Amino acid sequence: MLDRRQFIQAAAAMGAAFAWGGPARASRVKWTERRNLYPHGVASGDPDPHSVILWTRRPYEAGKRQMLTVEVAEDAAFRRVVAHAPAPVSAASDWTARVLVGGLKPSHTYWYRFTDAQGNGSRVGRTITAPAADDPRTINFAFVSCQDINESKLNAYRRMIFEDERAQPADQIEFVLHLGDFIYEVVQYPEEGKPRFDRKLYEVARIPDSLKVRNYHLPTTLEGYRAVWKGFLADPDLQDARARWPFICTWDNHEFSWQGWQSILKAPSIEQPGQTIKVAANQAWFENIPARVKAPSGTFDEFGSVAVKNVKIDKFGDDGLGLEPNNIAAINSLIIYRALRFGRHLDLLLTDERSYRGPNPFEESATDKLADWADYGMFPDDLLQALDGGRAFNGGNPPAELEFNGAKVPNPNKDKPPQTILGGTQKAWFKNRLRTSGATWKIWASSQCTLEQRADPENFPEGLTKQKWPAGRFANVQGGDFGSAWVERSEIYDLVRDAKITGLAIVSGDLHSFWAGYASAQLPPGKFEPIGLSFTGGSISSVGGAEAHEYVIKKDDKFRPLYLADRPGAAKPEHTYNMMLRHGVRSCFEYAKSFDRAKALALANPDVAPHLEFVDIGGHGYAKVRLSSEEMRTEFVCIPRPVTRSERPDGGPLRYRVAHTAKLWKPGEAPKLVAEVLEGDPGLSI
Repeated sequence: MLDRRQFIQAAAAMGAAFAWGGPARASRVKWTERRNLYPHGVASGDPDPHSVILWTRRPYEAGKRQMLTVEVAEDAAFRRVVAHAPAPVSAASDWTARVLVGGLKPSHTYWYRFTDAQGNGSRVGRTITAPAADDPRTINFAFVSCQDINESKLNAYRRMIFEDERAQPADQIEFVLHLGDFIYEVVQYPEEGKPRFDRKLYEVARIPDSLKVRNYHLPTTLEGYRAVWKGFLADPDLQDARARWPFICTWDNHEFSWQGWQSILKAPSIEQPGQTIKVAANQAWFENIPARVKAPSGTFDEFGSVAVKNVKIDKFGDDGLGLEPNNIAAINSLIIYRALRFGRHLDLLLTDERSYRGPNPFEESATDKLADWADYGMFPDDLLQALDGGRAFNGGNPPAELEFNGAKVPNPNKDKPPQTILGGTQKAWFKNRLRTSGATWKIWASSQCTLEQRADPENFPEGLTKQKWPAGRFANVQGGDFGSAWVERSEIYDLVRDAKITGLAIVSGDLHSFWAGYASAQLPPGKFEPIGLSFTGGSISSVGGAEAHEYVIKKDDKFRPLYLADRPGAAKPEHTYNMMLRHGVRSCFEYAKSFDRAKALALANPDVAPHLEFVDIGGHGYAKVRLSSEEMRTEFVCIPRPVTRSERPDGGPLRYRVAHTAKLWKPGEAPKLVAEVLEGDPGLSI
């Protein structure tokens, strides 16, 4: 444990305002709760065994800097206050405060509150420190992602709180891992058009200096991003969740740009340099997420300034990084990949999969000439692998041409480096952390899913398509995330295998759907060799693929059985897309015809997805993880589409609850997931 002097030195190195725990005594602060003066609640983040970061926002109408007081207590009534310190807020930080509190006990629950000079107080927050590194206790956490409040509500948090308040202490959640899309920078104003599908449009913010794309307004300045953050943090269920648990956060795309990468702003119909916009997005994230990250100012009080210009990026290094100096400065304005340790059983490794990723290798339009892919949204898996691998494909002998059914086009990537999502520096850090981890479980907090999404269109019914799909070639039906980053993913998985690392599990977001399966560098016809587990959690609220299919795919579409099955008399179609991804196209067409699950599964193709155990592309909710010395248990808690806010204290009904359990495996062994439906009906997901 750090002593007080060491903690002060560490806090000074981070530039943090700090408080130090000591003997307990009754509060001496005259505190009166005034939530209206703290409109975005309180929060805590990134706990370690002896410290945690506390946050609030107390806006003032005048002045540049004010001082709050923060208290930390061992009881909710603040009769046993153990830490007390000033907490500065300023206009330069949008009146947000971050305080690092040290000298705390490991694996301990604390309560905290902020008070201004007049005695006006924030709500009371609750936080939990991490267990000491040698503590053998079981670890419980939840992981979440994708919470768009522009067209939905956050009922999943209400369910999570309701269940946690009633759980046994040993089963309660210790922290919430947020895997990105905490905000959506694309905001539709309610009066400007209709919502998507059966959604409703809710007011989020009015964005100054916005860029309009379709019906969406996108921020281009710090004030624009701040407006969006304030709109999201006003949500009552999100506020209650942040007040109950420490959050550990990484980001995905929407904290900066819809389709953006590095410092390039991108959305449908636009792509432009966005170095100033990336810095603004980073600053807004820093101001609103309590995390152990270092701002350009060198302090926790304010982000500081980064002088960049919006300059076109046209040269990239072999590690994918755009070499334009303003791009590098914008990216480095906030580095968020980091690791946290929780007891003997958990090393949590968070990565940033947007800031360092190289150019997308799949955007070359020349390959579209090989066939009419748009007919059924599938692309030959082997051709994607060639594009991903670039000049490193096939042992450094990439094909000069890409071929499909006799048609050929030049390989646009044969002289380019392989795709990277992590970038060179971050990847080296990540691999080193994997090698040196002493924890039972190494949990990779990845914003993007690592599981491949495949189909077997060679088994389409005769005459369905003009061009028959060649035998022995699978199709990829997603592309663009870690599921189609074969070279980089293999590099990581091969390290895990060769270094005899056990207990690797990936938890991810982004896809607005629930997935459970195995981490394998290759699938058939390659060698299927699982080296770990991989899970993706459903969105808290954002629209999922199943919802889109119901509204977009017409009843007379000849490909509809791949997505939906219309049982006579049923109010809603069943989602055969889940079945296609797990079992192949024959099962889908049979089920859509007979609704006989056994008959459909008898036609399953065992080679299409040996890595998948569960898929629900229509799932909303959260996942809860329990880690012990012997096993990992991941529970999917799925709720109905959260179009309106539930009035029930439990957040509304459940669709299903499914648990996947795996015993810790030895080096050279393959992990094995066992699924159990605990409640409800997951439909064709299993």
